[in-house]
Formats: sequence, C-alpha cells, structure tokens
Amino acid sequence: MGEESEEEEKTKTCIYTYAISKLYEVTKKKLEEQKQTELFENIEMKTSEVLAKMQYTGIGIEKEELIEYGRKLKAEIEKKTEEIYKLCGQEFNINSTKQLGKVLFEDLKLPVQKKKKSGYSTDVEVLEKLREEHPVIEKILDYRQLVKLNSTYVEGMLPYINKKTDRIHSYFHQTVTATGRISSAEPNLQNIPTRFELGKQLRKVFKPKKGCIFIDADYSQIELRVFAHLSDDKNMIEAFNNGVDIHREVASKVFEKSLDEVTSEERRKAKAVNFGIVYGISDFGLGEQLGISRKEAKKYIEDYLEKYKRNKRIYEKNRRRGSGEGLCNNRIRKKKKYARAKITKLHDKAIWTKSSTKHASARNSSRHNEACNGRSNKRNRKKRIKIKNSFTST
Repeated sequence: MGEESEEEEKTKTCIYTYAISKLYEVTKKKLEEQKQTELFENIEMKTSEVLAKMQYTGIGIEKEELIEYGRKLKAEIEKKTEEIYKLCGQEFNINSTKQLGKVLFEDLKLPVQKKKKSGYSTDVEVLEKLREEHPVIEKILDYRQLVKLNSTYVEGMLPYINKKTDRIHSYFHQTVTATGRISSAEPNLQNIPTRFELGKQLRKVFKPKKGCIFIDADYSQIELRVFAHLSDDKNMIEAFNNGVDIHREVASKVFEKSLDEVTSEERRKAKAVNFGIVYGISDFGLGEQLGISRKEAKKYIEDYLEKYKRNKRIYEKNRRRGSGEGLCNNRIRKKKKYARAKITKLHDKAIWTKSSTKHASARNSSRHNEACNGRSNKRNRKKRIKIKNSFTST
C-alpha cells in the first residue's frame, strides 16, 4: 500500500512538471505582452526564493511550553465559564449562538441589535455595542478570545510541529490575499495576538536558534508614504521629511488648527480618514468606525479631499480606471483585477461601488480568504502535515 502511494506521488509530480513545462512559452509571451517580465523575474520569483527558504528553515517552538500554555488557557476558560453562568443565573452552551441569544435578549432583556432568520445575532460587533449594558458581555468577549487562542494556536499548531526538526514550517503565499500581501498558512503565524495578556504569553513559546535573537521591524506608515509619493502632495511629503506626526498634521489641516491645538480625539479621527481614503472607505464605513453620523463622516472626507487635492486626483483617477478597465496597476505593473465596478455620482463625489451582489460576495470571500490565509480542507491539511514531517534539519 505504501509503495503504491509513493508511485502515485511520483506520477503526479511527473505530470505537474510536464504541464508546467508546456505553460512556459504561453506564460512568457503573456508577460511580455503585458510588460510584466521584469516584475516576474526581479520581484515575484526572487520573493519566491526567499519565502521558500523561510518555509524550509521554519521557526523554533517549545512543544512542552505550548502544551503548558494550553493548560493555562483551559483553566481560564473554565473560570470564565463559571463567571458567565453566575452573571446569567443559569448554565447554557456559551458557544451556541441560539442559546446565548436567548439568554442575553430574552432572559436578561438586553436591547436587540441585530436579528437574522435563524435568530439573534451575537457577533463581536453586536457584543461590543452591548459592552456597557451588562457586565457579562465583557466576560463573553474574554471567553471567546480564550477559546480562539486555544483552538487556533494551541490545538491548531501542535500537529504542525515537525518531528524531525522540532520547528514549524508554515506555508507563505504570494497570491492568496486580495490586497497582494504575503500570507501565512498551516499554521497562520501572522496573526499571533498581542492585545490580550495571554496572547502576549503565546509568543514566548517561539524560540530563536542558539546564539540568535528575534528582530521585530516594521515600516512606519508605509501606505501613506507611498500615497504621498504617488500623489506628490507637498504637505504630506514635507511632514514625512520633517518627522512630523502625519495624523496630527492632517488633523491640523482638516480642522484648521495649529499642531499644538489638535486633540487626541481629532488625531484619532484624522488617522481613520488617512487610512480610510487610501483604501476607499465610504462615509458610511467611516461613520461606523468612528461612531459618528454618516453626515459628519462625509464632511470629514470632503474636507480631507479639499485640503489634499493632489491625493484626490490620483484617488479618483484610479477609481475611474478600475471602473473602465476592470483593473488597476502600480508602478511596478502589478495588477489588481475587479469583477465588475461602476462609477456613480453621490453628493458630487465619485464613489466606487460594486455593481452586483455576486461581486460583493466575491469581495467578502476574498476578505475571508485573507483572514484564513488559504486554509485548505482537512484531507489536504493532513496530507501537507505528512509532507512537512519529511523535512530534515538544516
């Protein structure tokens, strides 16, 4: 049985190799037609080599520490469970949306935020709105965080610890996410939580090689720097060159105040507008994010675009191209395709809207894929774990 399986794998590898060789000329011609040869050879392929080395090298992890961490989580989960039961005056399945909804909205009489055909919604958005209504909400949110930590990062990572190397060899993908960011899967090592105290403790189970250290590095506001470069906006460029807080700078311009007069709340709003504009946020989306009216959010966006007119031009140019051609590309000719889009005039502003439920569904699906980072079905996952366990120590 083992020999047959090995022969099947060899046959598959041969077929893949043959198919790839036949695709070479076709792909090469298309890259030349789209002027993407340099992107493919000098960026994508070189990045692939780096990611392959990262995957093969893996990251060290202390299995026993991870198991002990799991024990702590389970103890905390039990503690939170008892606290929730006490505050609700009854025992029930906290993981059941139906049972939780009944307890919160019928027994405790909390205000209903959202109701579906299947019953009351108890998602994070709903619970956040109810946080001040009852002390049990805080406990439920903590409970969910603990359960997620245990299922995703303890029980979820243990099978991926390679028996030969005692390391985790995660997959790194270049083409999975909708935004083009590198993603990590099986397991996902990019979303290790830090806001929760127990989440911070999880990072301690990862260990560098002897004589080495971990280095944490990040670009400072890279999206806004790129946006400033592309738009050639003098105000933003000057702020970055002088080391000025860009969010305070934008708040100063939008609210017509000196930098010293800008409040922390105004800076927070400017930050939301800053990043929101880059990613095409609507007045509705900004209003939800800041907890303000749609009218007020619309005014923030209009004031921003009025003060930063160069940003407005490049912003609307890309939207129109996305509408007309169904794609946008950056300076290195990397393209982002859209299923269907159209431009409509709303309150004298160009608003990019999805023109079909199908596309909106595809957008939601791509967000889900980005969050899951290419999660495969259980059968493929088990097969990949088996393949990963064939790694040898370098």
